[in-house]
Amino acid sequence: MTQPPRPAQLDSLLLPKLFKYAGRAHVRLYRLTGGRVGGKWRIGAGWRKPVPTLLLEHRGRKSGAAYTTPLLYLEDGADVVIVASQGGLPKHPQWYGNLRAAPDTHIQVGRNRRAVRAEVADPAQRARLWPLLVDLYADFDTYQSWTDREIPVVVLRPRES
Repeated sequence: MTQPPRPAQLDSLLLPKLFKYAGRAHVRLYRLTGGRVGGKWRIGAGWRKPVPTLLLEHRGRKSGAAYTTPLLYLEDGADVVIVASQGGLPKHPQWYGNLRAAPDTHIQVGRNRRAVRAEVADPAQRARLWPLLVDLYADFDTYQSWTDREIPVVVLRPRES
């Protein structure tokens, strides 16, 4: 399948600010409603096939500030899998670097908050998970075609809180 061309708007300086404020609003609505609002992603490939969304907590690796980021996810047994796609931008998302520095964190799915440990999928895990992720949200394949970096797949494993 031919991928759509990379939109020039991805290079806009306004885009990161827009993502920041939209993300904050998403988190507020998700928490307020226990995921009833904001619990499904309905943009892009999610329009026809809504994708489940979680809230990922992470700490700034330099600032120590607490952040919460809404992300699409795939359940893989007891594990939860997320993708550091950042819409195909050339750099990894901030949360990815933060998890690499401090992998013990929490996620919220619906009203359920749980302790997890983040691990970057090794090549074999990524090879197994990537087709499942693309089946979940076809735009992941498009995002990969828009960037030279290999988009990381992150496995969130349950841990005792």
